[in-house]
Formats: sequence, structure tokens, C-alpha cells
Amino acid sequence: MDIIQTVKDAWGWTGIAPVEVVTENDFANFILKDEADKFWRLCPEDVYCKVVADSIEAYNKLITDEDFVYDWFVDAYVEDAKATLGELTEGQKYTLIIPGALDGDYDGDNMKIAPIEDIICASGALGKQIKDLPDGSKIAFDAAA
Repeated sequence: MDIIQTVKDAWGWTGIAPVEVVTENDFANFILKDEADKFWRLCPEDVYCKVVADSIEAYNKLITDEDFVYDWFVDAYVEDAKATLGELTEGQKYTLIIPGALDGDYDGDNMKIAPIEDIICASGALGKQIKDLPDGSKIAFDAAA
């Protein structure tokens, strides 16, 4: 599995050109460094991939921010997912069945274990379809897109 290529294929429409996976969490969130040494966060459950730091100094500051650290590790959600779904195996992550961007929540009934590539691809396809819609818009998801 090539995370870099999967991100390029699924999220390249955002402008990301990743060259390195910096870190990841149990919900398939990734911090990726690009060719310009900017740091991007891929967040499948909230359906975004955006620059979170434009330099190593900004990234080092970000990872000491309490709100970012709390949001990144999501310890309570990981514990709930483990209790409900079990431990992850190689190449898998927890994910929301209905993403937060579509009003899904971190309830055990809305979580599943899935292959990392599937999570990245599905969130990228959804993100591309909803990127220009205002919050609260009604949507019809095109699974073939």
C-alpha cells in the first residue's frame, strides 16, 4: 500500500503533492509534508485535506497546541472503537460510516474498521463532490464519482 500515491490520487484536486507521511492516527488522519515543506492534515471523518502549517516551525508549534493534540489523538473515541469493534490489524483504521461532515458522530453504531486506502479514496471522492457546497446543503451522493 502506497499512502502517498493514494492521497495524490484521491485528494490531488486540493492541490496537495505529498512527499512524506509525518504521522497518522487510528482514525486514518494523516499529517503529510508536501514538496514545499508545508504540512497538510487529511481528516477523512470531517472530509478535508488542508494545510495546517506552512513551515516546520509552524508545525512544531501546532503539535504543542492543546486543542490540536486533543483533536488529533481522540483517545475517548479510540477507546470506544476498540471496545465496540476490536483491535486494528495491519492496513486498517477506524472510520465513521457517516462522516462528521454529513452530520455523523463518533457513536459506536456509526464506526467501522476499514482498509486505509478505502477510507482515503471514499473521503476524497466525497470531499470533491461537496467542496463548494455551503454548510447545511442537501446532497445526493454519487458513489461512482
